[in-house]
Amino acid sequence: MVSENEFKRICWACRRGMLELDLVMVPYVEGRFRDLDADNQQRFISLLECEDTDLFSWFLGRNLPEDPDLAIIVDDINTFTKTPRP
Repeated sequence: MVSENEFKRICWACRRGMLELDLVMVPYVEGRFRDLDADNQQRFISLLECEDTDLFSWFLGRNLPEDPDLAIIVDDINTFTKTPRP
């Protein structure tokens, strides 16, 4: 599990400067990240190193990451995004 300071760093890194990515990544990290197991938290942290154009394509469902670990977390993010929240 990550420390509070590390969590704040991750939240900041989710603000990509591209509104479409911010609308996917910020709610995910705020609403789901802390509930992930350590492996999926690490997958998400690794995802933050990817290019915005790749992330955009993956979140739109145009492509899937070649890395199976990234594909797992992208699928979880896309599922979270499509799930209605109160």
